This record gives sequence, structure tokens and C-alpha cells, in this order.
Amino acid sequence: MAATPIPSLEFRRALGHFATGVTVVTVEREAGHVHGMTANSFTSVSLDPPLISVCVDEKARILPMLKEKRRFGVNVLKRDQQGISEYFAKPEQPHAAMERLGISFHWNEEKIPLLENVLCQLSCRFSAAHVAGDHTIVIGEVHSVKFFEGEPLLFYRGQYHAISPKT
Repeated sequence: MAATPIPSLEFRRALGHFATGVTVVTVEREAGHVHGMTANSFTSVSLDPPLISVCVDEKARILPMLKEKRRFGVNVLKRDQQGISEYFAKPEQPHAAMERLGISFHWNEEKIPLLENVLCQLSCRFSAAHVAGDHTIVIGEVHSVKFFEGEPLLFYRGQYHAISPKT
């Protein structure tokens, strides 16, 4: 018996019941200029070697940049960084809005742009890509990590949240 396809809106709603952290994938689009993409479809793949995956829409502007540059950053956002998440969720990223939000980057030794003042930074080299439906699963080999103090920004049922203490 063939199953009835699940409407995409219902599928999205179902997946919204899974709480995720919020990350921003960053890549140098041209010397000194960064393009980023908000991603909550981020996960670990392997401990040895250290691999992560991030799912990127086939139409996303960042996808050809990732394939060309072959190195990128993954920045785990803090709970007060919803504005940064929303900024990088948009295809157009005007410099004035970036300045207003206080977004700044530093480039590590591998010339990977990383967001300042985040919870965690991972420097990755493009390892593989697998097309799956309307997305490409990008696999990155993690070459370095840095940790900082703070609490994570969470996304659940289409809204941003923070961890609250157990009562």
C-alpha cells in the first residue's frame, strides 16, 4: 500500500517539535567580505575524523561559495543573538544592518571568517556534498574549535528560545 505524501507544511511543523541550536555558517565570498547563512540543520557526523554536516538549500547563495572556497566556519549563537540569526537568514545582507547589529568577524590562520562573540566557533574544510531532495548535505572536516562563555540560542516550533532552569 502506497503512503500518501505528507504536505510540506505539515512536515515542517512536525520537525519544528525538535528543538535545535542555531548556527551561522560563514564563508569568505571575496577578499575581506563574508557571506553567512543561518542553519539549524547542523549536526555531528563523526568523531574520528571530526566531521559535521549542514544542510543547505539548493537555491542558497552560499552553496556555490562553499564548493568553491572549500573552507568555512560554523558559529554557534548565544541566546541574545536572535537578531544575528535573522540577519543571516536573509539572502541579502546589507553592510549597514550588519554594523547596526554589531556583527564583526575575525579570520583565523586558515583564512576562515568567524563571528566574534559567539558560543563556539568551528573551522571546517569542505569534505563532501550529497544532494538530498531540495538541499545539499555539506560535510565539513573540523580543523579547530574555540569555546566561549554563555548560553545557546534555541529554535523550537518556529520561535527562538533560551534554556530556562529546571524548576
